[in-house]
Amino acid sequence: MVERESANLDRVFHALSDPTRRAILRQLSTGPRTVGQLAEPLPMSLAAASKHIKVLEQSGLLQKNVQWRTHLCALNAAPLAAARTWIDDYEALRDERFDALTAGVEDRDTGERNT
Repeated sequence: MVERESANLDRVFHALSDPTRRAILRQLSTGPRTVGQLAEPLPMSLAAASKHIKVLEQSGLLQKNVQWRTHLCALNAAPLAAARTWIDDYEALRDERFDALTAGVEDRDTGERNT
């Protein structure tokens, strides 16, 4: 189960690593769009945009509903929860280390003033 969760997390971070894919997600944050609507503002061909959309779909961040020739895409923010949890865990670790460093510096400063 951990391996599957790790693979899902890898796909989400891979999808988020590209500025084009983040731009597509920003468009979807305001509502569903067709593939053509998503590709229109991008400085690339429809085929290239479709490859980015496929990566987002494989990560679970985008859901595509195909009706005849119309491919309607919608944002699925649920996979971001796992990424957020992963980030939160590392933020907590970072905070603990900073707290320990701050305490050490304060102890050192207090010790220097008393001597």
